Amino acid sequence: MAQKDFLVGDIQGNTAQVLESAQTAITEFKADVIVFPELALTGYPPEDLLFRPSMMIRVNRALAEIQAAGLDIVIILGHPWHENGCLFNAASVIHGGKILANYAKQRLPNYQVFDERRYFTPGEKPCVVRIKGIAVALTICEDMWVPEPGIQAREAGAEVIITINASPFHTNKLMERQALLSERAEQCRLPIIYTNLVGGQDELVFDGASMAVGSDGRCRVLAPAFSAGLFVVNLAEHAGCMEIEQGEIAEIQSIEASIYQALTLGLQDYAGKNGFKSVVLGLSGGIDSALTLAIAVDALGAEKVQAVMMPFTYTSQLSVDLARAQATRLGVHFSTIAIKQPFDAFSKVLAPEFAGLAEDVTEQNMQARCRGVILMAISNKKGALVLTTGNKSEIAVGYSTLYGDMAGGFDVLKDVAKTLVYRLANYRNQLEPTAAQWVIPQAVIDRPPSAELAPGQVDQDNLPPYDQLDEILELYVEKDFSAHEIIARGYAQETVRRVLRLVDLNEYKRRQSPIGVRLTKRGFGRDRRYPITSGWQIGD
Repeated sequence: MAQKDFLVGDIQGNTAQVLESAQTAITEFKADVIVFPELALTGYPPEDLLFRPSMMIRVNRALAEIQAAGLDIVIILGHPWHENGCLFNAASVIHGGKILANYAKQRLPNYQVFDERRYFTPGEKPCVVRIKGIAVALTICEDMWVPEPGIQAREAGAEVIITINASPFHTNKLMERQALLSERAEQCRLPIIYTNLVGGQDELVFDGASMAVGSDGRCRVLAPAFSAGLFVVNLAEHAGCMEIEQGEIAEIQSIEASIYQALTLGLQDYAGKNGFKSVVLGLSGGIDSALTLAIAVDALGAEKVQAVMMPFTYTSQLSVDLARAQATRLGVHFSTIAIKQPFDAFSKVLAPEFAGLAEDVTEQNMQARCRGVILMAISNKKGALVLTTGNKSEIAVGYSTLYGDMAGGFDVLKDVAKTLVYRLANYRNQLEPTAAQWVIPQAVIDRPPSAELAPGQVDQDNLPPYDQLDEILELYVEKDFSAHEIIARGYAQETVRRVLRLVDLNEYKRRQSPIGVRLTKRGFGRDRRYPITSGWQIGD
């Protein structure tokens, strides 16, 4: 199982990785077959690159190169396939300089982050090919989420199913996949080998965790999550049937560990694949920027991370001290740039416009926008990617400043609820041997969250308690509950209506916000597409 990280659009580079992996499988593992993920040649998802006239020219060139290599191993590879005026999401079996068989994906997902019906025509037929005398059926990802393709493969004489996948991560996804494959294997009475993509692609993170499941539904091989590599599956005949032999089973991670790794890999690949050599972020002394800094260091290394403290009149000395302490502990480049001078300059320029008008949230937003300008200037000058630090709870209700703390290129915590931020901070600290080595100071975790844009300000002045807010947001944003349904669960009517109204009003901000790692089944981005201009009323 070639659990590999492919770059979308880099067909030449992906082809080289396919050939290198195949050669390694031969020399190091003496493998008969190597199985690559779904659309490995193009990377996943290639989106509207599939509409480019040159796409199939490059794919066909790559397929010809792989065939010409003549490697003594059967290669099962995902790629687009054009035939009779239709484009298919396909898997090919390549050996001896020839394509021995093609399979077209039958079930094309068109929900959540998936748009496959926009590009592909569904296949209709099973594909069973003999490899080393064994009848092997091919399926692709979504085919396994319904019973029919597996049953079809069994009826076509298959002895084993190989399924290639680009299945993105969300919380508890591994458990869902294992349960699904166990059900399918028992249903078809066939062993299933499941190879999954690994790596970050924009907001999606693919977690790998490729596996092989016996015909009895038991998982007999499990590759580690979030790690690229080649992982061995051995097939042998038992009682006249092909079966998976017991192999390596990777440790299943806790929810916090898997989420933290997803965030780390997502940032690492986004920065690396887009050519950023370093990142920069505003370090405020609060929990969100502290967690973002820890993830950035784990993803890229301290030498590639710059933290900037940008104090103002309302910034507490505690915030300054905590930011410096964390930056020192992690060994990142740290600088302090006060924003009073730029703020005063803006205030002076705007004085004629603001004459006779009382101070309000405008002045608070100006502080955030001064900070945004500073970070973007550093980004332009040094070529560093600006990391914003807003969490899902804040983004949901618009508790952020457009062109201020929302200004940047990547928001690591975009799909991380505030309550989960605290869990991840504690998880990261527990990886250290002693409390003295914790990368997020305990005082950062313990202090009440505040934007520090006004005297004595704390988040709870304007928002419900975060544990309550996050529960309401999960019901509304991720589960599509109505206001009436949420209120019926015991939440105060006034609170629910206010929170839901804030979510709806702030769609315009979210459309202009940077992308970030998707962790839930309904993140802000590809998952959730609501109109900005809308007369929709909150209610049933």
